[in-house]
Amino acid sequence: MIQVIKQWFHRYFSDPQAVLLVALLVSCFTILITMGQMLAPVLASIVVAYLLEGLAGNLQRWHFPRWLAISIVYFAFITLLVFIIFILLPLLSNQLSQLIQELPTMLTRGQELLERLPERYPEFISIEQINSMISSISYSVRNAGQTFLSASIASIPAIISLLIYLILVPLLVFFFMYDKTTLMNWFSSFLPKERHTASKLWQEMDLQMGNYVRGKVYEIFIIGTFTYIAFALMGLNYASLLAFLVGISVIIPYIGAVVVTIPVVIVAYFQWGWGSEFFWLLTIFTILQAFDGNILVPLLFSEAVNLHPVAIIVAVLVFGGLWGFWGIFFAIPLASLVKALLQIWPRTADDLA
Repeated sequence: MIQVIKQWFHRYFSDPQAVLLVALLVSCFTILITMGQMLAPVLASIVVAYLLEGLAGNLQRWHFPRWLAISIVYFAFITLLVFIIFILLPLLSNQLSQLIQELPTMLTRGQELLERLPERYPEFISIEQINSMISSISYSVRNAGQTFLSASIASIPAIISLLIYLILVPLLVFFFMYDKTTLMNWFSSFLPKERHTASKLWQEMDLQMGNYVRGKVYEIFIIGTFTYIAFALMGLNYASLLAFLVGISVIIPYIGAVVVTIPVVIVAYFQWGWGSEFFWLLTIFTILQAFDGNILVPLLFSEAVNLHPVAIIVAVLVFGGLWGFWGIFFAIPLASLVKALLQIWPRTADDLA
């Protein structure tokens, strides 16, 4: 048994480059697990600066000086941040409050609809089953209301944290972009000079993660905007809130599209019933989902690493469980990291032969 372990260790860890990779990965993972909460503003700033760096790089390729490219991109970022804080968030909060106030009316109408089902289809469903279903739904709604109220009361620390983010993140983003070369050289000075495998992994992941993350941001914006235009033109209630949910749903592959369909269908039904507007809305919504899956995603992620759907779902569950929203957002690039790591991992000469 000990001999088998020695052979396995020699096979995968005899190369110093493999030891360096392990040390770097363990260090990063340990920092995220132990100090992720404390360093959250710094990590969020790194993510935002990484996203903006792609835009600044495009401007530099168009022969803009770096200082001017950074200034333009940073000004656009601050403008977007102001729009989100002072226009989008109040609008979404107002529509969410209105939807919560209308929930009792929706529940009453839904209960009436369910109570008519035994009369129409007595061979498939009974009154007892309907009563049990209504009780279960009412219990779930009450629990959801209590959870929302508790979250609202406990949101004061979250508001304080948000204020800290609003001050620190824009400031850190500016320094990360402006002093990028200085910071990268400082960090590299702590690494061994012989690090070609780690550098190869970083180049691969820089390409894959950059393509994915920037493409995902574009996808959220495009799908959210198109959905809002369609919902607003049709006069759907809570168009901004539902469009925001549809845009955010693209972060979770496969599952997000299914989950976000439920509130869209419920709001449309209680607004229009089984009318023509309801079916027109479902048709347009289906077309948007097909456009996203068959045209937009292949266009934006043409250079992304192909991953099996099972690998994607497992990555979403694992990394989402570890790091919440950011884990879900970066699930695919992190899965690509694991795939790239397995492909370039240094091995013995016997394995390469």
